[in-house]
Amino acid sequence: MSARRAAWLFLTPALLVLGVFFLIPVLGALVLSFTDYDLYALADLHNLRFVALGNYWALLHRPAFWAALGHTFYFVAVGVPLSLAASLGAALLLHSRLARCKAFFRTALFAPVVTTAVAMAVVWRYLFNTKYGWANHLLGVLGIHPVDWLGDPHWAMPTIILFAVWKNFGYNMIILLAGLQAIPVELYEAARIDGASAWRQFRHVSLPLLGPTLLMVAILTVSGYFQLFAEPYVMTEGGPLQSTTSVLYLMYEDGFQWWNLGIASAEAVVLFLVMFAVTAAMLRLSSREPAGGAA
Repeated sequence: MSARRAAWLFLTPALLVLGVFFLIPVLGALVLSFTDYDLYALADLHNLRFVALGNYWALLHRPAFWAALGHTFYFVAVGVPLSLAASLGAALLLHSRLARCKAFFRTALFAPVVTTAVAMAVVWRYLFNTKYGWANHLLGVLGIHPVDWLGDPHWAMPTIILFAVWKNFGYNMIILLAGLQAIPVELYEAARIDGASAWRQFRHVSLPLLGPTLLMVAILTVSGYFQLFAEPYVMTEGGPLQSTTSVLYLMYEDGFQWWNLGIASAEAVVLFLVMFAVTAAMLRLSSREPAGGAA
């Protein structure tokens, strides 16, 4: 009994922090999503009205919301596989025997993760500037016409995806590298004795044993990429032609530019439900996959 009390004593500070800074705001947003909380209600709570599912019904008939949701899914569907591929490739290179100066490259590749996203987005905005950016300068050297990277609706989101992958892949790289280092060396030696090539060692040894780590990394990446905000806010301000407006960016505009906090809260709840559904689907699909093994 004393051990249980001691456990609760140690858990209480963390639970209080979670309750104050997470649970209460989440419940508050859920409650606000059923009201028409706006600038008038902010000035006088007597103007607050309960609208039930009115905000959600309005979102269903709002083209801007569906466009933002589509942009967010596009960002996740393209950015997550690219980020995982870059992370896994970098981890494999750093784990190989041919890699030199591993500590330096680990630090260099991880540096963008700990650098402020806003600062890096400003730098990339200048790098991809149409007139004097280095990206178009390199294209000019190759004889290719300049590209309006952040001003063309067809190129703005791919540019943001490229930036997000570069900014975030180092975090997953460190996790996957730790997973690779935890795999027993004897398994690779046995595979080499059996005549397995490097690809077959990766396919039948590394990949199956990295499965749980890859799943965790994929879930973390999907959750983070659904919360797309800083990149379009700094680089494109949701443009051009709203082609980079995400659900979170739309929620920011509704809540803090137009003060429609009821609608913004409903958008936050819908985004949470979408993230929860996608995460649950990933966990369910992973549980159905047969366990991999060496051939």
